Amino acid sequence: MAGVVEGTNVKLIIATIKPFKLEEVREALTEAGVRGMMVTEIKGFGSQSGHTEIYRGAEYAVNFVPKIKLEIVVPAVMADQIVETITKTAKTGKIGDGKIFVLDVEQAMRVRTGETNEEAL
Repeated sequence: MAGVVEGTNVKLIIATIKPFKLEEVREALTEAGVRGMMVTEIKGFGSQSGHTEIYRGAEYAVNFVPKIKLEIVVPAVMADQIVETITKTAKTGKIGDGKIFVLDVEQAMRVRTGETNEEAL
C-alpha cells in the first residue's frame, strides 16, 4: 500500500504514569498540541517491586502497583517535545514515576475517511 514507507513520520509514545498525575499530564499534552490519546488503567511493577500492606491485622504483599498507560500517536517532529512534556509533568521525584517508550508507527489510518499517517492523526 502506498504511504507505508512514509509511516516512519509517525511515532507511538507509550507512557506509564502515576494515576493522580493523569489530569495534569492530559492538560499539558493538550496545550502542547496533542489532539487525542488512549488511556488505560493498568497494574505493573518495576524498580518499585510492589510493597506490603496490613489488612485486618494480616500483612500481605501487593505485587502490582496501579498505573495509567497513555498511548499517543504524533508526527515524528513532535515526539521529543511530547516526551519532554510528559516527563516534566508526571515527575514527582519519587520511585514509581513511570516510563516512556517511543516507537515507529509503520502505518496509521483514520477508519472514517481512509486518511493515512500524519493526515490520520
